[in-house]
Amino acid sequence: MKYDIREFLKYVSFSILGMLGLSFYILIDTYFVANRLGTEGIAALNLALPVYNLLHGCGLMTGIGGAAKYSIYKGQKNENAKITFTNSVYFALILAIIFVLTGVFFSEKISVLLGADKVLFPMTNIYMKVILVFSPAFLFNNVLINYVRNDGSPKLCTVAMISGSLMNVLLDYVFMYPMKLGMFGAVLATGFSPLTSISILSLHFIKKKNNFIFVKTKPQIKLMLSQASLGLSSLVSEVSSGVAIIVFNFIFLKFLGNTGVAAYAI
Repeated sequence: MKYDIREFLKYVSFSILGMLGLSFYILIDTYFVANRLGTEGIAALNLALPVYNLLHGCGLMTGIGGAAKYSIYKGQKNENAKITFTNSVYFALILAIIFVLTGVFFSEKISVLLGADKVLFPMTNIYMKVILVFSPAFLFNNVLINYVRNDGSPKLCTVAMISGSLMNVLLDYVFMYPMKLGMFGAVLATGFSPLTSISILSLHFIKKKNNFIFVKTKPQIKLMLSQASLGLSSLVSEVSSGVAIIVFNFIFLKFLGNTGVAAYAI
């Protein structure tokens, strides 16, 4: 029983540290945008945020659902455990294609629908377009984080999350101050964050303790849907936050304009 409690505390503590790192980089990211781009920058960032909520929610749904299914099969010594990770990758790839195509062809229309006026449109659009183009990195990062954690390496996950957050902060400064790339620099730094995390998480594949690999198998829609059902609550939570942000944005735009949205964003 003592071992179980220690194991539980280890997983919880590492998860909390990872989330603190994420919160830190969001705070610093907001500071850099406010400092370099002012009220309009913060307002534009908040208008585009619901799209990131949807992207992050889909990543959590795929990663948490797939890793949960993997753990269940692994505990049952079911042969399907070997193909679960591969199908999670397939699922993430399908979602990534949808997000990338949306960013390339529809970011302008979505920016307008979310309330961007002539002042905010350029920054809202560039943030949304780039974040959606980087969607494969965000989705695969969520898949790897959850699988690696469930495969007995919560410490590596925490290191990856914190390293990605620190890289975001560093690149935020480089891209927005010396290079003066504006909103493009801010979103580019955010896009490199999951890439840093993925590079660290990939170390798990060379460990002897690694129990999941990519295997040659056809996509199984039934298995993907089963994974999605297990991670659906995470998607609903993120989408709910995104919907709330959209509603508040429209209210503030109507009564207080861009400055109201910026104050709410902070």
